[in-house]
Order: sequence, then C-alpha cells, then structure tokens
Amino acid sequence: MEPMDIRVGDVYTLRKPHPCGSYDWRVVRTGADIGMRCAKCDHKVMLPRSEFERRVKKLVSREEALGAKG
Repeated sequence: MEPMDIRVGDVYTLRKPHPCGSYDWRVVRTGADIGMRCAKCDHKVMLPRSEFERRVKKLVSREEALGAKG
C-alpha cells in the first residue's frame, strides 16, 4: 500500500475529537511523522504517519501552492 499524498496546509477530519471538541486538523509538517495543529485551539501534535493514516476520515481542504502554474 502506498502512502497518502499528505501536504503541508491540508486540513483533515480525524475519527476522534480533540478534547476541545474539534475534529479538524491542519498539517504543519510531513515526513515519517506528521505534525498537525488543531483547527479550533491551535494545539500541536505529532503522530507517526501510519497512525495518522489510520485515524484520517476525510480531506477537508487542500492549500494550493502559491505561484504554481499548471
């Protein structure tokens, strides 16, 4: 199974809520570990890529690269 296409700036909905009540997380770092910030309270969390891929429910939005021409 190939890894998901996860990009910095993407917003994902996860299966379990953060204690503040939000399900949405913004990706701030990619690699073997995924760095995310809660969309509601801005708390930062690091998850191993394998765990992140299991917890993802859906992609909410993708931030397009600035200056990219297609």
